[in-house]
Amino acid sequence: MIPRERIRNFSIIAHIDHGKSTLADRLLSITGGLTQREERAQFLDKMDIERERGITIKAQAVRLSYTHTDGLEYMINLVDTPGHVDFGYEVSRSLAACDGALLVVDASQGVQAQTLANVYLALDNDLEILPVLNKVDLPAADPKRVASEIEESIGLDTSEILSISAKSGLGVETLLQTLVEKLPAPSGDSDAPLRALIFDSWYDPYRGVVLLVRVVDGKISSGDDIFLMHSSSKYTVLEVGAYTPHHSKLDGLETGEIGFVICGIKTLRDAKVGDTLCAVKGAELLEPLSGFEDVKPMVFAGIFPVESADYSELGESLEKLALNDAAITWEVENSSALGMGYRCGFLGLLHMEIVQERLEREFDLDLITTAPTVVYQLKHPDGTVETLDNPAKFPNERRRETIVLEPYISAEIHVPNEFVGTVMRICQERRGEQKEMRYLTKDRVTLSYELPMSEVVFDFFDVLKSNTKGYASMDYELSEFRESDLIRLDLLVNGESVDALSLITHKDNAYSRGRSLCKRMKAELPRHQFVVAVQSAVGNKIIARETIPALRKDVTAKCYGGDISRKRKLLEKQKKGKKRMKSVGNVQIPQAAFLNILKSD
Repeated sequence: MIPRERIRNFSIIAHIDHGKSTLADRLLSITGGLTQREERAQFLDKMDIERERGITIKAQAVRLSYTHTDGLEYMINLVDTPGHVDFGYEVSRSLAACDGALLVVDASQGVQAQTLANVYLALDNDLEILPVLNKVDLPAADPKRVASEIEESIGLDTSEILSISAKSGLGVETLLQTLVEKLPAPSGDSDAPLRALIFDSWYDPYRGVVLLVRVVDGKISSGDDIFLMHSSSKYTVLEVGAYTPHHSKLDGLETGEIGFVICGIKTLRDAKVGDTLCAVKGAELLEPLSGFEDVKPMVFAGIFPVESADYSELGESLEKLALNDAAITWEVENSSALGMGYRCGFLGLLHMEIVQERLEREFDLDLITTAPTVVYQLKHPDGTVETLDNPAKFPNERRRETIVLEPYISAEIHVPNEFVGTVMRICQERRGEQKEMRYLTKDRVTLSYELPMSEVVFDFFDVLKSNTKGYASMDYELSEFRESDLIRLDLLVNGESVDALSLITHKDNAYSRGRSLCKRMKAELPRHQFVVAVQSAVGNKIIARETIPALRKDVTAKCYGGDISRKRKLLEKQKKGKKRMKSVGNVQIPQAAFLNILKSD
């Protein structure tokens, strides 16, 4: 048994690709958590998708044992967190289970956008922050400059900042000693009734829902009867344990410890992240722990199964995935073009991509995802406000007094001095308004912009990265809803509207978006026996058109070398048949066409 005074619960926070996972690997190696044979890069990134993309998507908690120079053994609970802005909710949940945080900053790149965002999350949770400079052995490293950046932009004292190289192991042993000395032990009352915070969960097909908890007060052991406050459900604990980093069964979890609890939960809705787990006896007298704010989705898209028979399986898969990723929201949607599916809410574009990929890989589904859109508001003359997350619900004709509001974000863009002009041009093209420009150092600039969310969700990040050679970083948060001149753009095929390809756009961009959509649809649609018109329309007004010519019979083969009048007669006969066919013929749009058109958005 290790007393609570010798427990350290901490998280590693950093901008994406600043070395969090590499440092976690090094800590596992030094503390003996892994044998030499088991060691591999990104050990805590369990999903193939994380390893392929080189990013952390899911926070992972691991318990390590470390013997300090004073001869005492310490229990270190490490939570490795994501770095991308789209997974900020994952980071906030992890920090709620910790008492301190290591702020890792790349000594060659310096303070980036997500560095600041993660620090503010840690400060909101009243965590002790220990700044660390990583990659100090790189030729481009400039520890003095980066240390002064941290001091100026974040306000942390860097007089005793630690310099390490997570890859080579330089300074990591000293880092372990320092975090044991400087980070606080967990608070709590071991004699009080049990209260534990559920900060993560996932579905195991053999054991049901696995809960990852931080014990705030009391103790939990196998065989205990527990009560989940949010769902008012009662269960008996079947197993408790921790990841060391392997699945290790324990007799119990004491105050301040982090570990997993398995109690055979099969009803997925009972296991809510942020819920308080307590003992059944006296549960009504206990105050629930402050959980997490309900997440607000930024981007919406429809997810439909390619095979309509997979609809119910998609619903079950979303429920299981939501246990592991509480930031997804969804509701049933019916599309005339794509059939039954779900309208899903995501924190950003990368989050949307990852969710779709996880659904396809982990649950073996073939899916079509519609173009991403954001939430709009319609303010009616009587003062009521209607929320719209689907372009199909946007009215083509509305009263003049009805005001359309679109969401704006406050964006902080960190960029080297040489690319400032390029970033300003990109933001202005996207209807952005500059708020502030400040120099962190003579070479690094922070630009503050107010941007329409709808202009950011398509390809803003890609354009920003490619135009700044990958050096720009961006963090954003929802700012407000503003009045805007927005319209709904519909795609018509043979006079029929294709609801899955409708989109809401600014009036100034409608023509170019309409032309582009028509061209892409023309390239994807197979030719029919009759002429097919592909049109973009705003209300009843057609603004762009492409024509797919009909497949025609070679009439010259029938009367080769014959009189021209004979050929004309046959062509006229064919034309009449095609005219009749058009009035009764339906255009079949293959699923691949939707897939390719929506992907190119």
